[in-house]
Amino acid sequence: MGRNKKILVEFEFEDKSINPIKVEAGEGDTILDVAHDNDIHLNHNCGAVCACSTCHVYILEGEHSLPEISDKEEDFIDRAINPQINSRLSCQCLLSESIKVCIPDQKQIIGHEH
Repeated sequence: MGRNKKILVEFEFEDKSINPIKVEAGEGDTILDVAHDNDIHLNHNCGAVCACSTCHVYILEGEHSLPEISDKEEDFIDRAINPQINSRLSCQCLLSESIKVCIPDQKQIIGHEH
């Protein structure tokens, strides 16, 4: 994978007091990487190793371009607050195409920000 390709990532927020933001990412970055590189609050207790559910997000557009969800990721999503059919763990979402993501309200989640 060449990391030269720039990918547009749109972040929306369940907390409507936060305005949507569009940022560029590199191919192969994770959604979690992109959030943190752009100072977007997204908790992550396990250090991005698919061992918790705190980096849970909703994929609004572009889910087809993400790697297939693993059984392990699915198990942790079941433990997330308000999981939905379009839920993923942001640490497991390697980007290859533009995507639109909604970050759940982080005030409900006890976790590490950076």
